[in-house]
Amino acid sequence: MPKLRILATFPRLSRWFAQNLGVSNLRKEQVYLDLAHSVTLTDASYWIQVLFAAGIATLGLVLNSPAVIIGAMLISPLMGSILANGLALATGDVILALRALFNLILSCGLAISFAVLLVLILPFKEMTSEILARTQPNLLDLVIAMFSGAVGAVAICKEAKGVVTSIPGVSIAVALMPPLCVVGYGIGMAVSFSPGNGLAVARGGGLLFFTNLVAITFMAMVVFLALHIDTTTVRDRVRTWRQSDRESIWIQLLVDRMPASGRFNRIGSLPSRLLLILMTIFLISIPLNQSYSQLRTEIERKQQENRLRNGATEIWQKNFGNFADGKVRSYISQLSFQQQNRKLVTQLQVVTSQVYTEAEREKYKQLLSVKLRRPLDSIAVNLIQIPIASNDLLPTVSEKIKPEPPPTIAELQSSFLNAVESALDSLSLPLPAQLVSYQAITSPVEPLKIEIVYLSQRDLDRDGQALLVQEIRRKLNYPTAQVNFNRIAPIVATVTFALNKSEIPANQTQLLDRLAQNLQKYPKLQIEMTSGEEPSEIGSRAQERSRAIRSYLQTKWQIGSDRYMIKTGTATKPIVQLKTIVKLPQNPSL
Repeated sequence: MPKLRILATFPRLSRWFAQNLGVSNLRKEQVYLDLAHSVTLTDASYWIQVLFAAGIATLGLVLNSPAVIIGAMLISPLMGSILANGLALATGDVILALRALFNLILSCGLAISFAVLLVLILPFKEMTSEILARTQPNLLDLVIAMFSGAVGAVAICKEAKGVVTSIPGVSIAVALMPPLCVVGYGIGMAVSFSPGNGLAVARGGGLLFFTNLVAITFMAMVVFLALHIDTTTVRDRVRTWRQSDRESIWIQLLVDRMPASGRFNRIGSLPSRLLLILMTIFLISIPLNQSYSQLRTEIERKQQENRLRNGATEIWQKNFGNFADGKVRSYISQLSFQQQNRKLVTQLQVVTSQVYTEAEREKYKQLLSVKLRRPLDSIAVNLIQIPIASNDLLPTVSEKIKPEPPPTIAELQSSFLNAVESALDSLSLPLPAQLVSYQAITSPVEPLKIEIVYLSQRDLDRDGQALLVQEIRRKLNYPTAQVNFNRIAPIVATVTFALNKSEIPANQTQLLDRLAQNLQKYPKLQIEMTSGEEPSEIGSRAQERSRAIRSYLQTKWQIGSDRYMIKTGTATKPIVQLKTIVKLPQNPSL
Protein backbone atom coordinates (compact mmCIF):
# COMPACT_ATOMS: atom_id res chain seq x y z
CA MET A 1 0.00 0.00 0.00
CA PRO A 2 2.74 2.57 0.83
CA LYS A 3 4.43 1.68 -2.44
CA LEU A 4 1.27 2.41 -4.41
CA ARG A 5 0.85 5.70 -2.58
CA ILE A 6 4.41 6.75 -3.53
CA LEU A 7 3.84 5.78 -7.16
CA ALA A 8 0.66 7.83 -7.22
CA THR A 9 2.38 10.84 -5.64
CA PHE A 10 5.30 10.97 -8.07
CA PRO A 11 3.29 12.08 -11.17
CA ARG A 12 1.76 14.93 -9.18
CA LEU A 13 5.18 16.09 -8.00
CA SER A 14 6.51 15.80 -11.55
CA ARG A 15 3.66 17.91 -12.92
CA TRP A 16 4.13 20.49 -10.16
CA PHE A 17 7.89 20.70 -10.88
CA ALA A 18 7.34 21.06 -14.63
CA GLN A 19 4.64 23.69 -14.21
CA ASN A 20 6.78 25.83 -11.88
CA LEU A 21 9.68 25.71 -14.35
CA GLY A 22 7.39 26.47 -17.24
CA VAL A 23 8.24 23.22 -19.06
CA SER A 24 5.27 22.25 -21.20
CA ASN A 25 4.85 19.03 -23.19
CA LEU A 26 5.84 20.91 -26.32
CA ARG A 27 9.01 22.11 -24.58
CA LYS A 28 9.80 18.55 -23.52
CA GLU A 29 9.62 17.41 -27.13
CA GLN A 30 11.86 20.27 -28.18
CA VAL A 31 14.47 19.53 -25.46
CA TYR A 32 14.54 15.83 -26.31
CA LEU A 33 14.99 16.49 -30.03
CA ASP A 34 17.56 19.26 -29.47
CA LEU A 35 19.74 16.98 -27.37
CA ALA A 36 19.32 14.17 -29.92
CA HIS A 37 20.41 16.55 -32.68
CA SER A 38 23.40 17.78 -30.63
CA VAL A 39 25.13 14.37 -30.62
CA THR A 40 25.33 14.07 -34.39
CA LEU A 41 28.70 13.16 -35.87
CA THR A 42 28.19 15.09 -39.10
CA ASP A 43 28.10 18.66 -37.70
CA ALA A 44 31.40 20.23 -38.81
CA SER A 45 30.92 23.32 -36.66
CA TYR A 46 30.78 21.15 -33.53
CA TRP A 47 34.13 19.51 -34.26
CA ILE A 48 35.67 22.90 -35.01
CA GLN A 49 34.47 24.09 -31.59
CA VAL A 50 36.01 21.04 -29.91
CA LEU A 51 39.31 21.59 -31.70
CA PHE A 52 39.53 25.31 -31.00
CA ALA A 53 38.36 24.98 -27.40
CA ALA A 54 41.08 22.39 -26.81
CA GLY A 55 43.67 24.68 -28.37
CA ILE A 56 42.61 27.69 -26.32
CA ALA A 57 42.51 25.68 -23.08
CA THR A 58 45.91 24.07 -23.68
CA LEU A 59 47.63 27.37 -24.42
CA GLY A 60 45.89 28.98 -21.45
CA LEU A 61 47.19 26.22 -19.17
CA VAL A 62 50.73 26.51 -20.54
CA LEU A 63 50.69 30.32 -20.25
CA ASN A 64 49.11 30.10 -16.78
CA SER A 65 46.38 32.51 -17.91
CA PRO A 66 42.99 32.15 -16.14
CA ALA A 67 41.35 34.55 -18.62
CA VAL A 68 42.31 32.40 -21.61
CA ILE A 69 41.16 29.23 -19.83
CA ILE A 70 37.79 30.81 -19.05
CA GLY A 71 37.46 31.55 -22.77
CA ALA A 72 37.80 27.84 -23.49
CA MET A 73 35.28 27.03 -20.76
CA LEU A 74 32.66 29.31 -22.32
CA ILE A 75 32.77 27.42 -25.61
CA SER A 76 31.87 24.22 -23.71
CA PRO A 77 31.03 21.97 -26.69
CA LEU A 78 30.86 18.80 -24.57
CA MET A 79 27.86 19.81 -22.47
CA GLY A 80 25.40 18.61 -25.13
CA SER A 81 26.81 15.07 -25.20
CA ILE A 82 26.90 14.79 -21.41
CA LEU A 83 23.35 16.09 -20.94
CA ALA A 84 22.24 13.68 -23.68
CA ASN A 85 23.76 10.85 -21.65
CA GLY A 86 21.75 11.98 -18.64
CA LEU A 87 18.59 12.08 -20.75
CA ALA A 88 19.30 8.61 -22.12
CA LEU A 89 19.73 7.19 -18.60
CA ALA A 90 16.54 8.89 -17.43
CA THR A 91 14.44 7.55 -20.31
CA GLY A 92 16.22 4.24 -20.94
CA ASP A 93 16.84 5.30 -24.54
CA VAL A 94 19.54 2.90 -25.79
CA ILE A 95 19.82 4.59 -29.20
CA LEU A 96 20.40 8.04 -27.69
CA ALA A 97 22.84 6.57 -25.14
CA LEU A 98 24.98 4.94 -27.83
CA ARG A 99 24.97 8.05 -30.02
CA ALA A 100 25.90 10.31 -27.08
CA LEU A 101 28.61 7.89 -25.95
CA PHE A 102 30.19 7.68 -29.43
CA ASN A 103 30.10 11.45 -29.74
CA LEU A 104 31.66 11.95 -26.32
CA ILE A 105 34.45 9.42 -26.89
CA LEU A 106 35.38 10.91 -30.24
CA SER A 107 35.23 14.45 -28.83
CA CYS A 108 37.50 13.55 -25.89
CA GLY A 109 39.93 11.74 -28.18
CA LEU A 110 40.12 14.74 -30.53
CA ALA A 111 40.64 17.22 -27.68
CA ILE A 112 43.33 15.13 -25.99
CA SER A 113 45.14 14.41 -29.28
CA PHE A 114 45.21 18.08 -30.23
CA ALA A 115 46.49 19.02 -26.75
CA VAL A 116 49.27 16.40 -27.04
CA LEU A 117 50.24 17.78 -30.45
CA LEU A 118 50.45 21.34 -29.11
CA VAL A 119 52.54 20.23 -26.12
CA LEU A 120 54.98 18.38 -28.37
CA ILE A 121 55.32 21.42 -30.63
CA LEU A 122 55.80 23.99 -27.87
CA PRO A 123 59.47 24.66 -26.97
CA PHE A 124 58.67 25.07 -23.25
CA LYS A 125 56.79 22.71 -20.97
CA GLU A 126 56.59 24.30 -17.52
CA MET A 127 54.32 22.93 -14.80
CA THR A 128 52.10 25.97 -14.16
CA SER A 129 49.81 26.51 -11.20
CA GLU A 130 46.74 26.24 -13.46
CA ILE A 131 47.84 22.73 -14.47
CA LEU A 132 48.67 21.66 -10.93
CA ALA A 133 45.28 22.92 -9.71
CA ARG A 134 43.58 20.32 -11.94
CA THR A 135 45.66 17.29 -10.95
CA GLN A 136 44.27 16.68 -7.44
CA PRO A 137 40.45 16.75 -7.48
CA ASN A 138 38.57 16.07 -4.25
CA LEU A 139 35.02 15.59 -3.00
CA LEU A 140 34.30 19.30 -3.27
CA ASP A 141 34.81 19.08 -7.04
CA LEU A 142 32.23 16.29 -7.16
CA VAL A 143 29.69 18.39 -5.23
CA ILE A 144 30.35 21.43 -7.46
CA ALA A 145 29.84 19.31 -10.57
CA MET A 146 26.55 17.95 -9.17
CA PHE A 147 25.20 21.43 -8.51
CA SER A 148 26.35 22.59 -11.94
CA GLY A 149 24.84 19.57 -13.66
CA ALA A 150 21.47 20.19 -12.03
CA VAL A 151 21.49 23.88 -12.99
CA GLY A 152 22.62 23.01 -16.52
CA ALA A 153 19.78 20.50 -17.00
CA VAL A 154 17.21 22.95 -15.64
CA ALA A 155 18.57 25.72 -17.89
CA ILE A 156 18.29 23.47 -20.94
CA CYS A 157 14.72 22.49 -20.15
CA LYS A 158 13.38 25.92 -19.28
CA GLU A 159 12.50 28.49 -21.89
CA ALA A 160 15.36 30.81 -22.85
CA LYS A 161 13.79 33.78 -21.03
CA GLY A 162 15.84 34.58 -17.92
CA VAL A 163 18.29 31.70 -18.40
CA VAL A 164 20.73 33.32 -20.78
CA THR A 165 23.36 33.72 -18.04
CA SER A 166 22.94 30.21 -16.60
CA ILE A 167 24.68 28.23 -19.31
CA PRO A 168 27.92 30.33 -19.27
CA GLY A 169 27.99 30.09 -15.48
CA VAL A 170 27.60 26.32 -15.59
CA SER A 171 30.30 26.06 -18.26
CA ILE A 172 32.77 27.99 -16.11
CA ALA A 173 31.91 26.11 -12.93
CA VAL A 174 32.26 22.64 -14.43
CA ALA A 175 35.21 23.37 -16.74
CA LEU A 176 35.08 20.24 -18.92
CA MET A 177 37.68 21.14 -21.52
CA PRO A 178 40.66 22.22 -19.29
CA PRO A 179 40.86 18.85 -17.46
CA LEU A 180 40.87 17.06 -20.82
CA CYS A 181 43.71 19.30 -21.98
CA VAL A 182 45.59 18.56 -18.74
CA VAL A 183 45.34 14.88 -19.73
CA GLY A 184 46.84 15.78 -23.12
CA TYR A 185 49.53 17.88 -21.45
CA GLY A 186 50.49 14.97 -19.19
CA ILE A 187 50.64 12.55 -22.12
CA GLY A 188 52.80 15.06 -24.01
CA MET A 189 55.14 15.28 -21.03
CA ALA A 190 55.31 11.49 -20.76
CA VAL A 191 56.12 11.09 -24.45
CA SER A 192 58.68 13.89 -24.66
CA PHE A 193 60.80 13.92 -21.51
CA SER A 194 59.21 12.85 -18.20
CA PRO A 195 57.14 9.64 -18.23
CA GLY A 196 56.55 9.46 -14.46
CA ASN A 197 55.48 13.06 -13.90
CA GLY A 198 53.54 13.15 -17.16
CA LEU A 199 51.43 10.10 -16.36
CA ALA A 200 50.70 11.49 -12.88
CA VAL A 201 49.47 14.76 -14.40
CA ALA A 202 47.36 12.91 -16.98
CA ARG A 203 45.87 10.68 -14.28
CA GLY A 204 44.87 13.68 -12.14
CA GLY A 205 43.31 15.57 -15.05
CA GLY A 206 41.47 12.44 -16.17
CA LEU A 207 40.02 11.89 -12.71
CA LEU A 208 38.75 15.49 -12.59
CA PHE A 209 37.12 15.19 -16.02
CA PHE A 210 35.53 11.83 -15.18
CA THR A 211 34.24 13.29 -11.91
CA ASN A 212 32.59 16.17 -13.76
CA LEU A 213 31.23 13.80 -16.41
CA VAL A 214 29.60 11.39 -13.95
CA ALA A 215 28.25 14.12 -11.66
CA ILE A 216 26.65 16.12 -14.51
CA THR A 217 25.20 12.95 -16.05
CA PHE A 218 23.71 11.87 -12.73
CA MET A 219 22.14 15.24 -11.89
CA ALA A 220 20.84 15.67 -15.43
CA MET A 221 19.26 12.24 -15.11
CA VAL A 222 17.62 13.27 -11.82
CA VAL A 223 16.25 16.52 -13.31
CA PHE A 224 14.88 14.76 -16.40
CA LEU A 225 13.25 12.10 -14.21
CA ALA A 226 11.73 14.79 -12.01
CA LEU A 227 10.29 16.51 -15.07
CA HIS A 228 9.04 13.18 -16.47
CA ILE A 229 10.33 14.24 -19.85
CA ASP A 230 9.53 10.95 -21.63
CA THR A 231 5.78 11.23 -21.78
CA THR A 232 3.83 9.17 -24.31
CA THR A 233 3.53 12.16 -26.61
CA VAL A 234 7.28 12.82 -26.46
CA ARG A 235 8.15 9.16 -27.13
CA ASP A 236 5.85 9.06 -30.17
CA ARG A 237 7.35 12.30 -31.52
CA VAL A 238 10.92 11.04 -31.06
CA ARG A 239 10.06 7.67 -32.62
CA THR A 240 8.68 9.44 -35.69
CA TRP A 241 11.79 11.63 -35.99
CA ARG A 242 14.13 8.62 -35.75
CA GLN A 243 12.54 6.94 -38.73
CA SER A 244 14.07 9.66 -40.92
CA ASP A 245 17.35 10.22 -39.04
CA ARG A 246 20.23 8.35 -40.69
CA GLU A 247 22.45 8.07 -37.61
CA SER A 248 19.60 6.74 -35.46
CA ILE A 249 18.72 4.19 -38.16
CA TRP A 250 22.37 3.08 -38.37
CA ILE A 251 22.61 2.70 -34.58
CA GLN A 252 19.33 0.77 -34.51
CA LEU A 253 20.64 -1.65 -37.13
CA LEU A 254 23.83 -2.07 -35.12
CA VAL A 255 21.86 -2.86 -31.97
CA ASP A 256 19.61 -5.32 -33.78
CA ARG A 257 22.66 -7.27 -34.98
CA MET A 258 23.95 -7.77 -31.43
CA PRO A 259 23.38 -11.26 -29.99
CA ALA A 260 21.88 -9.86 -26.80
CA SER A 261 19.82 -7.11 -28.42
CA GLY A 262 16.61 -8.48 -26.97
CA ARG A 263 17.88 -8.06 -23.40
CA PHE A 264 18.50 -4.30 -23.62
CA ASN A 265 15.13 -3.36 -22.23
CA ARG A 266 15.55 -5.64 -19.22
CA ILE A 267 19.11 -4.51 -18.51
CA GLY A 268 18.13 -0.87 -19.02
CA SER A 269 15.50 -0.74 -16.26
CA LEU A 270 15.44 2.42 -14.14
CA PRO A 271 16.68 0.76 -10.90
CA SER A 272 19.62 -0.82 -12.70
CA ARG A 273 20.54 2.48 -14.35
CA LEU A 274 20.39 4.31 -11.02
CA LEU A 275 22.44 1.60 -9.35
CA LEU A 276 25.04 1.75 -12.13
CA ILE A 277 25.62 5.48 -11.87
CA LEU A 278 25.48 5.51 -8.05
CA MET A 279 28.10 2.75 -7.92
CA THR A 280 30.25 4.78 -10.29
CA ILE A 281 29.94 7.84 -8.04
CA PHE A 282 30.84 5.70 -5.02
CA LEU A 283 33.98 4.37 -6.73
CA ILE A 284 35.02 7.88 -7.76
CA SER A 285 34.50 9.09 -4.21
CA ILE A 286 37.27 6.82 -2.90
CA PRO A 287 40.23 8.65 -4.51
CA LEU A 288 38.41 11.99 -4.18
CA ASN A 289 38.00 11.43 -0.45
CA GLN A 290 41.73 10.70 -0.11
CA SER A 291 42.55 14.00 -1.81
CA TYR A 292 39.99 15.77 0.36
CA SER A 293 41.56 14.32 3.52
CA GLN A 294 44.98 15.50 2.38
CA LEU A 295 43.56 18.96 1.68
CA ARG A 296 41.91 19.10 5.09
CA THR A 297 45.13 17.98 6.80
CA GLU A 298 47.13 20.60 4.91
CA ILE A 299 44.66 23.34 5.87
CA GLU A 300 44.78 22.28 9.52
CA ARG A 301 48.57 22.25 9.39
CA LYS A 302 48.66 25.76 7.93
CA GLN A 303 46.20 27.02 10.52
CA GLN A 304 48.32 25.54 13.29
CA GLU A 305 51.45 27.02 11.73
CA ASN A 306 49.77 30.44 11.52
CA ARG A 307 48.87 30.27 15.20
CA LEU A 308 52.45 29.36 16.08
CA ARG A 309 53.81 32.08 13.82
CA ASN A 310 51.54 34.76 15.27
CA GLY A 311 52.41 33.79 18.84
CA ALA A 312 56.17 33.61 18.21
CA THR A 313 56.17 36.92 16.33
CA GLU A 314 54.15 38.68 19.01
CA ILE A 315 56.56 37.57 21.77
CA TRP A 316 59.61 38.67 19.81
CA GLN A 317 58.26 42.09 18.85
CA LYS A 318 57.02 42.81 22.35
CA ASN A 319 60.07 41.69 24.34
CA PHE A 320 63.10 41.62 22.00
CA GLY A 321 62.41 43.75 18.93
CA ASN A 322 63.28 47.13 20.50
CA PHE A 323 65.85 48.60 22.84
CA ALA A 324 64.80 49.96 26.23
CA ASP A 325 64.58 53.48 24.77
CA GLY A 326 62.12 52.31 22.09
CA LYS A 327 64.53 52.25 19.15
CA VAL A 328 64.29 49.30 16.78
CA ARG A 329 66.85 46.61 17.53
CA SER A 330 65.87 43.81 15.11
CA TYR A 331 63.19 42.41 12.86
CA ILE A 332 62.28 38.86 11.90
CA SER A 333 63.26 37.92 8.34
CA GLN A 334 62.40 34.20 8.49
CA LEU A 335 60.33 32.10 10.90
CA SER A 336 59.56 28.40 10.56
CA PHE A 337 58.59 25.42 12.69
CA GLN A 338 59.46 21.73 12.44
CA GLN A 339 58.72 18.64 14.52
CA GLN A 340 61.97 16.78 15.24
CA ASN A 341 62.35 14.01 17.82
CA ARG A 342 59.06 14.99 19.50
CA LYS A 343 60.25 18.57 19.84
CA LEU A 344 58.87 21.71 18.26
CA VAL A 345 61.95 23.31 16.67
CA THR A 346 61.50 27.04 16.11
CA GLN A 347 63.91 28.41 13.54
CA LEU A 348 64.12 32.16 13.89
CA GLN A 349 66.23 34.28 11.55
CA VAL A 350 66.53 37.93 12.56
CA VAL A 351 68.34 40.95 11.19
CA THR A 352 69.70 42.81 14.20
CA SER A 353 71.89 45.78 15.09
CA GLN A 354 72.99 44.12 18.34
CA VAL A 355 73.58 40.39 18.60
CA TYR A 356 71.43 38.55 21.14
CA THR A 357 73.03 36.57 23.94
CA GLU A 358 72.36 32.99 24.94
CA ALA A 359 70.46 34.21 28.01
CA GLU A 360 68.10 36.21 25.79
CA ARG A 361 67.55 33.19 23.60
CA GLU A 362 66.64 31.12 26.66
CA LYS A 363 64.26 33.83 27.86
CA TYR A 364 62.54 33.82 24.47
CA LYS A 365 62.25 30.04 24.71
CA GLN A 366 60.60 30.30 28.12
CA LEU A 367 58.12 32.95 26.98
CA LEU A 368 57.31 30.85 23.90
CA SER A 369 56.68 27.82 26.11
CA VAL A 370 54.19 29.78 28.20
CA LYS A 371 52.49 31.28 25.12
CA LEU A 372 52.08 27.92 23.37
CA ARG A 373 51.26 26.06 26.62
CA ARG A 374 53.90 23.46 25.95
CA PRO A 375 56.52 22.03 28.32
CA LEU A 376 59.86 23.82 28.17
CA ASP A 377 61.75 20.64 27.26
CA SER A 378 59.44 20.07 24.25
CA ILE A 379 60.58 23.31 22.57
CA ALA A 380 63.89 24.09 20.87
CA VAL A 381 64.84 27.51 19.52
CA ASN A 382 67.36 27.83 16.71
CA LEU A 383 68.23 31.54 16.56
CA ILE A 384 70.03 32.69 13.41
CA GLN A 385 71.25 36.27 13.59
CA ILE A 386 72.34 38.49 10.72
CA PRO A 387 74.14 41.57 12.10
CA ILE A 388 73.91 44.80 10.13
CA ALA A 389 76.53 47.53 9.91
CA SER A 390 74.94 50.80 11.12
CA ASN A 391 77.07 53.28 13.13
CA ASP A 392 74.13 54.89 14.86
CA LEU A 393 72.74 51.51 15.95
CA LEU A 394 75.89 49.53 16.76
CA PRO A 395 76.98 49.68 20.42
CA THR A 396 79.91 51.96 21.22
CA VAL A 397 83.22 50.73 22.62
CA SER A 398 82.62 52.57 25.89
CA GLU A 399 79.58 50.45 26.69
CA LYS A 400 79.89 47.97 29.43
CA ILE A 401 81.08 44.55 28.34
CA LYS A 402 78.43 41.92 28.71
CA PRO A 403 79.15 38.91 30.90
CA GLU A 404 78.40 36.65 27.96
CA PRO A 405 80.16 37.63 24.70
CA PRO A 406 77.86 37.66 21.65
CA PRO A 407 78.38 35.02 18.99
CA THR A 408 80.70 35.84 16.13
CA ILE A 409 79.72 36.05 12.46
CA ALA A 410 81.39 32.68 11.91
CA GLU A 411 79.30 31.16 14.69
CA LEU A 412 76.14 32.65 13.24
CA GLN A 413 77.05 31.30 9.80
CA SER A 414 77.68 27.87 11.28
CA SER A 415 74.37 27.97 13.11
CA PHE A 416 72.57 28.88 9.92
CA LEU A 417 74.25 26.09 7.96
CA ASN A 418 73.23 23.64 10.66
CA ALA A 419 69.66 24.84 10.31
CA VAL A 420 69.80 24.34 6.53
CA GLU A 421 71.27 20.88 6.99
CA SER A 422 68.49 20.02 9.43
CA ALA A 423 65.88 21.17 6.93
CA LEU A 424 67.39 19.40 3.91
CA ASP A 425 68.52 16.14 5.50
CA SER A 426 65.39 14.37 4.22
CA LEU A 427 65.60 15.78 0.68
CA SER A 428 65.50 13.03 -1.92
CA LEU A 429 66.10 13.47 -5.62
CA PRO A 430 64.35 11.51 -8.40
CA LEU A 431 66.37 8.47 -9.42
CA PRO A 432 68.96 7.99 -10.74
CA ALA A 433 70.14 11.35 -9.31
CA GLN A 434 71.76 11.22 -5.85
CA LEU A 435 72.41 14.16 -3.55
CA VAL A 436 76.12 14.86 -3.09
CA SER A 437 76.23 18.22 -1.28
CA TYR A 438 74.48 21.51 -0.81
CA GLN A 439 75.68 24.96 0.14
CA ALA A 440 73.79 27.95 1.54
CA ILE A 441 74.93 31.45 0.58
CA THR A 442 73.47 34.26 2.70
CA SER A 443 73.53 38.02 2.31
CA PRO A 444 71.68 40.80 4.16
CA VAL A 445 70.62 42.39 0.87
CA GLU A 446 70.11 39.36 -1.40
CA PRO A 447 67.82 36.30 -1.15
CA LEU A 448 69.13 33.06 0.24
CA LYS A 449 70.92 30.94 -2.37
CA ILE A 450 71.09 27.15 -2.19
CA GLU A 451 73.53 25.27 -4.42
CA ILE A 452 72.58 21.61 -4.89
CA VAL A 453 75.19 19.20 -6.26
CA TYR A 454 74.00 15.79 -7.39
CA LEU A 455 75.54 12.70 -9.01
CA SER A 456 73.87 11.44 -12.17
CA GLN A 457 74.54 10.41 -15.74
CA ARG A 458 71.94 12.90 -17.00
CA ASP A 459 70.47 16.25 -15.97
CA LEU A 460 67.31 16.53 -13.94
CA ASP A 461 64.39 17.56 -16.14
CA ARG A 462 62.94 21.02 -15.70
CA ASP A 463 59.73 19.83 -14.08
CA GLY A 464 61.68 17.74 -11.58
CA GLN A 465 63.82 20.75 -10.71
CA ALA A 466 60.73 22.94 -10.30
CA LEU A 467 59.15 20.45 -7.88
CA LEU A 468 62.40 20.21 -5.90
CA VAL A 469 62.65 24.01 -5.68
CA GLN A 470 59.13 24.16 -4.26
CA GLU A 471 59.98 21.43 -1.74
CA ILE A 472 63.20 23.16 -0.63
CA ARG A 473 61.46 26.51 -0.23
CA ARG A 474 58.76 24.85 1.81
CA LYS A 475 61.24 23.07 4.07
CA LEU A 476 63.21 26.29 4.66
CA ASN A 477 60.05 28.42 4.82
CA TYR A 478 61.81 30.80 2.43
CA PRO A 479 59.58 31.45 -0.65
CA THR A 480 62.19 33.63 -2.39
CA ALA A 481 65.16 31.29 -1.96
CA GLN A 482 67.15 30.78 -5.16
CA VAL A 483 68.04 27.13 -5.84
CA ASN A 484 70.64 26.10 -8.41
CA PHE A 485 71.38 22.53 -9.47
CA ASN A 486 74.85 21.35 -10.53
CA ARG A 487 75.36 17.85 -11.87
CA ILE A 488 78.55 15.84 -11.62
CA ALA A 489 78.89 12.66 -13.65
CA PRO A 490 80.17 9.45 -12.01
CA ILE A 491 83.87 8.84 -12.72
CA VAL A 492 84.50 5.37 -14.08
CA ALA A 493 88.16 4.36 -14.38
CA THR A 494 90.05 1.13 -15.05
CA VAL A 495 93.62 0.65 -13.80
CA THR A 496 95.45 -2.00 -15.83
CA PHE A 497 98.33 -3.91 -14.19
CA ALA A 498 101.14 -5.96 -15.65
CA LEU A 499 100.79 -9.73 -15.48
CA ASN A 500 101.77 -11.09 -12.02
CA LYS A 501 102.40 -7.52 -10.80
CA SER A 502 100.58 -5.47 -8.17
CA GLU A 503 102.54 -2.21 -8.57
CA ILE A 504 100.53 0.66 -10.05
CA PRO A 505 101.92 1.56 -13.51
CA ALA A 506 103.20 5.16 -13.73
CA ASN A 507 100.86 5.99 -16.61
CA GLN A 508 97.83 4.99 -14.50
CA THR A 509 98.33 7.37 -11.56
CA GLN A 510 96.69 10.27 -13.37
CA LEU A 511 93.34 8.44 -13.25
CA LEU A 512 93.71 7.92 -9.52
CA ASP A 513 94.67 11.55 -8.94
CA ARG A 514 91.56 12.80 -10.74
CA LEU A 515 89.44 10.39 -8.72
CA ALA A 516 91.03 11.51 -5.43
CA GLN A 517 90.43 15.19 -6.22
CA ASN A 518 86.72 14.51 -6.59
CA LEU A 519 86.64 12.60 -3.33
CA GLN A 520 88.35 15.44 -1.49
CA LYS A 521 85.96 18.00 -2.95
CA TYR A 522 82.81 16.01 -2.11
CA PRO A 523 82.99 14.13 1.23
CA LYS A 524 79.83 12.14 0.47
CA LEU A 525 81.44 10.40 -2.50
CA GLN A 526 82.83 6.90 -2.18
CA ILE A 527 84.87 4.58 -4.40
CA GLU A 528 83.35 1.32 -5.62
CA MET A 529 86.33 -0.95 -6.30
CA THR A 530 86.33 -4.25 -8.18
CA SER A 531 89.63 -6.12 -8.64
CA GLY A 532 90.39 -8.86 -11.13
CA GLU A 533 93.14 -11.28 -12.07
CA GLU A 534 93.89 -13.80 -14.77
CA PRO A 535 93.48 -17.47 -13.90
CA SER A 536 97.18 -18.11 -14.67
CA GLU A 537 98.46 -15.55 -12.14
CA ILE A 538 100.15 -16.75 -8.94
CA GLY A 539 98.85 -15.70 -5.51
CA SER A 540 96.01 -13.34 -4.57
CA ARG A 541 96.87 -10.66 -7.07
CA ALA A 542 93.37 -9.12 -7.06
CA GLN A 543 93.56 -8.35 -3.34
CA GLU A 544 97.12 -7.05 -3.62
CA ARG A 545 96.17 -4.66 -6.44
CA SER A 546 93.22 -3.39 -4.43
CA ARG A 547 95.48 -2.76 -1.43
CA ALA A 548 98.02 -1.00 -3.64
CA ILE A 549 95.43 1.51 -4.89
CA ARG A 550 94.11 2.14 -1.38
CA SER A 551 97.66 2.69 -0.13
CA TYR A 552 98.40 5.15 -2.95
CA LEU A 553 95.28 7.19 -2.26
CA GLN A 554 95.88 7.10 1.50
CA THR A 555 99.53 8.17 1.25
CA LYS A 556 99.24 10.90 -1.36
CA TRP A 557 95.69 12.15 -0.89
CA GLN A 558 94.79 11.07 2.66
CA ILE A 559 91.68 9.21 1.50
CA GLY A 560 90.50 7.23 4.54
CA SER A 561 89.46 3.59 4.63
CA ASP A 562 85.79 4.54 5.03
CA ARG A 563 85.72 5.92 1.47
CA TYR A 564 85.96 2.51 -0.22
CA MET A 565 83.42 -0.15 -1.10
CA ILE A 566 85.03 -3.41 -2.16
CA LYS A 567 83.03 -5.60 -4.52
CA THR A 568 83.66 -9.22 -5.41
CA GLY A 569 85.50 -9.27 -8.70
CA THR A 570 84.32 -11.16 -11.75
CA ALA A 571 86.94 -9.83 -14.15
CA THR A 572 89.47 -12.32 -15.53
CA LYS A 573 92.02 -9.62 -16.39
CA PRO A 574 94.75 -7.90 -14.31
CA ILE A 575 92.63 -4.78 -13.74
CA VAL A 576 90.95 -2.79 -10.98
CA GLN A 577 87.70 -1.07 -11.92
CA LEU A 578 86.86 2.11 -9.99
CA LYS A 579 83.62 4.11 -9.89
CA THR A 580 82.47 7.07 -7.79
CA ILE A 581 79.20 6.54 -5.95
CA VAL A 582 77.36 8.37 -3.18
CA LYS A 583 78.15 7.09 0.28
CA LEU A 584 75.14 5.33 1.75
CA PRO A 585 73.77 7.30 4.73
CA GLN A 586 72.03 5.77 7.71
CA ASN A 587 68.76 6.10 5.84
CA PRO A 588 69.12 3.48 3.06
CA SER A 589 66.43 5.09 0.94
CA LEU A 590 68.93 7.74 -0.11
